[in-house]
Amino acid sequence: MSSKNLDTLYRQVIMDHYKNPRNKGVLEGDTLTINMNNPTCGDRIQLSLKVEEGKVTDAKFEGEGCSISLSSASMMTQAIKGKPIDETLQLSKIFSEMMQGHDYDENLDLGDIEALQGVSKFPARIKCATLAWKAMEKALKDTQK
Repeated sequence: MSSKNLDTLYRQVIMDHYKNPRNKGVLEGDTLTINMNNPTCGDRIQLSLKVEEGKVTDAKFEGEGCSISLSSASMMTQAIKGKPIDETLQLSKIFSEMMQGHDYDENLDLGDIEALQGVSKFPARIKCATLAWKAMEKALKDTQK
């Protein structure tokens, strides 16, 4: 597939998650909830995680922001459901490396998250893409303390 066709496909995936977000809403009951914002552009997110027996069993988000920020939150909540905390944090590390333009193991199946790799070419947008991930890391690391 040509680079141009791949870029178009990635844009379509990002816009699909933006227009039809997965896991949008608030979790009820015993959850980890964290609010974060990006003061540079005004993106904000409230992330709710349900963690049971060392696994993220559910994840939802609410917020306002650009297509990159909200689609990244949608993709992230899909990707982390059912994963053990250590795998979730490892996925976040891989995502962060991808956002910084570093190589990552291309044998990993990142699913829709891979569509965000082009954001690394736009430094001002990296904070948008990583906002939900930073919220997730903070929430999970706080529970491990």
